[in-house]
Amino acid sequence: MNLMRVIVLGVVLASTIGVAAEEEQKTHPFSVHDMLAMDRLSDWQVSPDGKTIVFVRRTTDLEANKGRTDLWLVNADGTRLRRLTTHPDADHSPRWTPDGKTIYFLSTRSGSPQIWRIAADGGEAEPVTTEPLDVGAFVLSRDGSRIAFGMEVFPDAESVADTKKRLDETAARKSSGRVYDRLFFRHWDTWKDGRRSHLFVMATTAGTAVDVMKGMDADAPGKPFGGADEFTFTPDGQAVVFAARDVGREEAWSTDVDLYVVPIDGSAKPKCLTEANKASDAQPVFSPDGKALAYLAMSRPGYEADQYRIMLRSWPEGEARVVAEKWDRSPGSITWSANGRTIYASADNIGQQSIFAIEVADGQVRTLVEKGYAGSPMIAGDRIVYGLDTLHSPVELYSVKVDGSDVRAVTKINAEKVAAARMGEAEQFSFDGWNKEKVYGYAVKPADFDASKKYPVAYLIHGGPQGSFGNHFHYRWNPQAYAGAGYAAVMVDFHGSTGYGQAFCDSIRGDWGGKPFVDVGQTVKADDTV
Repeated sequence: MNLMRVIVLGVVLASTIGVAAEEEQKTHPFSVHDMLAMDRLSDWQVSPDGKTIVFVRRTTDLEANKGRTDLWLVNADGTRLRRLTTHPDADHSPRWTPDGKTIYFLSTRSGSPQIWRIAADGGEAEPVTTEPLDVGAFVLSRDGSRIAFGMEVFPDAESVADTKKRLDETAARKSSGRVYDRLFFRHWDTWKDGRRSHLFVMATTAGTAVDVMKGMDADAPGKPFGGADEFTFTPDGQAVVFAARDVGREEAWSTDVDLYVVPIDGSAKPKCLTEANKASDAQPVFSPDGKALAYLAMSRPGYEADQYRIMLRSWPEGEARVVAEKWDRSPGSITWSANGRTIYASADNIGQQSIFAIEVADGQVRTLVEKGYAGSPMIAGDRIVYGLDTLHSPVELYSVKVDGSDVRAVTKINAEKVAAARMGEAEQFSFDGWNKEKVYGYAVKPADFDASKKYPVAYLIHGGPQGSFGNHFHYRWNPQAYAGAGYAAVMVDFHGSTGYGQAFCDSIRGDWGGKPFVDVGQTVKADDTV
């Protein structure tokens, strides 16, 4: 019997080893090809009844050398994942109508970006706009009767057709030279041609779009990265509130972004709501009852890394006040609770991007989601839907109760692809940096790490310089690409990094190469191996 047990045990061990070897053959070290293979989820929007989520799903077509974006739906409880649009051209930026029956979205299927709509239960999409120019970010009024969207026009143009005529004439010229006598002459990867992004308003049924910023030498949404969070309809739908930097020749070095309100018919010029603040004001969001306007504001002019604070202003008239003045974080997005008593915000937070609940009445702050890179919270009944990625996984949708309990995964779209790629184990650490002040960072071990071996170290240095290298699946600076290639990756959130309080962020003003250099140097070994 003892011999039989030994034989059986040997068979089991051999079988186990064989299964392990087979499983390892099915997987591979993470590489840039895995990053390309991962589907990217973005711009999730919860239906008015809180039961369904529409989102953008981007896939990469390597043979065509391009990405493809489509709209997908999933129930808020994670069931019934299904595709809504199948057109080969790009579909993105979905928005629900108030009745939850229709979804508006941007698409290039007509040859240029225009607004389309489709029934939430499927069917053929139909165009909403047929403008001669590209249409950009858009929002719907609360009753769904009107739509506001961005188009790039010459500020002095008589009409959209006039702008199109000028562009055609320029394209027909044999020379391509341009003369610039003021900044900006380029935004990110786009040369300026004299046009401005202006907001237009039109009925969702039909009609002519009205330029409500006509003659204004400013952009809304702002360039180069502005979006639909920079403008909104007033609760009664009769005006639009938007953010813009209208400062003339000082634009290139000014941070004086203001909020403006303008009637939807363009019958009056935009009125500045935040003239007293010479720093940046952004992201206007009205409360559910329409009695208050929340927005984000900096307080120091000329300093683009200043802390954003949540401001609250009674609507239509009232003085603005700071909500949670003692909260030492800078929110990146805000949304109201259904009862208007709480504002939910995402913000960098000690190497994470967390979601917080801020009580409007007394400014009390609670952390709802602490770990990972959690963003764009949206209300779904008694739960909050958000996107979450980490150093080990791209974005998936999650939900949590409004008290921060019962976290649930809504989607697992990349689960198989993540399981197929062997990644490095990530660990957050801290140490005494410049002036013995605590500094945080992450170390990512090589895939298939063997403690008996030495490995080369790749130091990833974030830009900004007021930025952060946190618990985030980044598509430009992903440490797993190094880990899969046999490197250990080290990322230090040196002095000046965001998410550690405004004093820490401010500490490198005029000292970009000082304190950060000391911090990084504290973690470097002489032979650059681990």
